[in-house]
Formats: sequence, C-alpha cells, structure tokens
Amino acid sequence: MADDKQLRGIRLEDVLEKRRLDQALNAKEFAVLAGISYSTAREWFHLSGFPVFRGVIFWQDFVQWRTGRNHFKGEFFLSPNDGKAVSNLPPRAEQILREA
Repeated sequence: MADDKQLRGIRLEDVLEKRRLDQALNAKEFAVLAGISYSTAREWFHLSGFPVFRGVIFWQDFVQWRTGRNHFKGEFFLSPNDGKAVSNLPPRAEQILREA
C-alpha cells in the first residue's frame, strides 16, 4: 500500500480519527484503513451486498458485513424497524436516516 499512488495523500492518522468518530469513509480512506490497495477497495465497493452507500462506507457496517460473510451472524443484522424506504441500506446509513 505504501507504493499505491492513489493513496499517497491519505494520512492514516486522519482516517483513524474518522473511524473513531464513526464518520463515513470514501474508497481511498477505506483502503488505507483496511490495509488494501485502492483498486481492491473500488472492486469491493461494487460487490453485491457490500455496505457502501453513495460512494462511502461506515467502518462499523464493513465489520458487520465481514462478520456476516464469515458466518458469524448475530442479532445486529436484524433491523428494529422494517421501513421499506431504508430497509435495504447498510445499518449505519439506515440509522442516520431514521434519526433524521
């Protein structure tokens, strides 16, 4: 990742702070935090079921998605409300919209 030209301007310290504050990450920030290349992050952002919303992802949603893919599904996958408008969104994005 140190040689990835696309990620040169992204500082790990800044991305860690965004994760701590539960802020959305773009593909470049996500790549740095996940320790993957930018091209891999872009590929994941296009995977069916990957918890990206309008080009950004919340780290918490990624962790839940990864856990689910590893067959360790838990209660956190169940939505407390079954609203049709936001039910297909990643959990953190759904929560933000429900609180608005």
